[in-house]
Amino acid sequence: MIKFYGYKRCSTSKKAQKWLDDHHIAYEYQDLVEKPPKQEDLLKWLNKFQDRGLRYFFNTSGQVYRQMHLKDQINSMSIEEAATLLSQNGKLIKRPLITDGDKLTCGFKENIYEKVWL
Repeated sequence: MIKFYGYKRCSTSKKAQKWLDDHHIAYEYQDLVEKPPKQEDLLKWLNKFQDRGLRYFFNTSGQVYRQMHLKDQINSMSIEEAATLLSQNGKLIKRPLITDGDKLTCGFKENIYEKVWL
């Protein structure tokens, strides 16, 4: 089962949900602001997909990211530090984050969704 971590007020999350619905792809929704992914799950994903870099998982255009000045810190951040930050504040996570345990995407780009989720 696909796990969809999104945010109700996020237009990108809404677009991604619509795309999944239009393609009849079942998923379980979890609000990542109310209930962010667990630190151990984030550690697993950050390690498994570390070829994408830590920045891939962060909402780099978000207010919290900017307020915390993470742009300057992310290059020297460990995977453990990133997992802790992301698990403590879901607004730091690039949304939506979608995974089936094997594959994972952050954000919404239709061409990537077609490759990964169809």
